[in-house]
Amino acid sequence: MSDEEYLRKEIDSVGQQAAKRIDPGTGALTIAIAVLALLVSLVLPWVGEKTGLSVVLGESETFLPRVFSFLALGIGVLGSGITLAVRRWTLTWVCSLGLFAGAVTGVLSIWTQQTTTSNKTIGPGPGIGLIIAVLAVIVLLVKWVKIAASRPPQL
Repeated sequence: MSDEEYLRKEIDSVGQQAAKRIDPGTGALTIAIAVLALLVSLVLPWVGEKTGLSVVLGESETFLPRVFSFLALGIGVLGSGITLAVRRWTLTWVCSLGLFAGAVTGVLSIWTQQTTTSNKTIGPGPGIGLIIAVLAVIVLLVKWVKIAASRPPQL
């Protein structure tokens, strides 16, 4: 193998490695602020007087806010942190899809807290923490989709 062929193969491999990585740019700051908002929302009320931490730990009997809390913490906090650290393009799509499911579940969580129950009593209402968490998940969703869609798939 000549030096020219070796150099061409090395350049191609470097190009393929670069195609698998992302550069979030200034969006990383927005993602970090949204993750911080998610973490702060855990100490605020989510369902009635129950805090977000209580919902995560299972002290609330409501199903959708609990599922939303797992998606928000798992994908929103942990997934975003790992994706920013590793900077892999495929992880941005995983975060985008997971946060889409989280956003839908979060909006449904707010809705179910506002509707009546089977015995015609009004629900406890969403707390400010749940609303902040849903807004933070929506912000994360928008940022990760923008980052993921900014680069065509190259393998």
